[in-house]
Amino acid sequence: MSVKLAVIYYSSTGTNYQLAKWAQEGAEELGAEVRVLKVPELAPQSAIDSNPAWKTHAEATKAVPEVTPADLEWADAYIFSVPTRFGNMAAQMRQFLDTTGGLWFEGKLANKVVSAMTSAQNSHGGQEITILSLYTNMYHWGAIVAAPGYTDPSIFASGGNPYGTSVSVDQEGNMVEDVKEAVKYQAKRTVTVAGWVKDGNK
Repeated sequence: MSVKLAVIYYSSTGTNYQLAKWAQEGAEELGAEVRVLKVPELAPQSAIDSNPAWKTHAEATKAVPEVTPADLEWADAYIFSVPTRFGNMAAQMRQFLDTTGGLWFEGKLANKVVSAMTSAQNSHGGQEITILSLYTNMYHWGAIVAAPGYTDPSIFASGGNPYGTSVSVDQEGNMVEDVKEAVKYQAKRTVTVAGWVKDGNK
């Protein structure tokens, strides 16, 4: 049974976009139908223009569609990827999640399978708590969290975050840890669990 996966991200300079693309790659290897979707930008254009890396990334990803409530209803599973801001999710993702009340009220987010990823400038910059804060929203939805745990060697190799893949980024914007295989595994696990849920609901 084909699983429909929405990979929903926010990225200012490209790290979480890359995580989203690796998640797409992993999910498609299992035959999932995948949509990579960005949340709307809230920052003023002047702020974006003042940071060359941010401006370059924004221009390079103009064609990536923005997520809508219809995408949430369409998907069987979601993977969220968002940078850490002061130990919490970026405001752009928070604002998007705050628009999901209508779908939640109608029960259309219940029993969706979800997982989450994040990045920060250092490993103790709030990576775990950012993922957990995302999951708090999903518990309210009645969604099913498919965290990677320690179910594959790639989790240990990428830094060992059982809640979801997290990566540190240096001052030049380069990822410190090699997390590609962990991201792909997390996506495959999410799709697999979603398949079990779909099969059980037949």
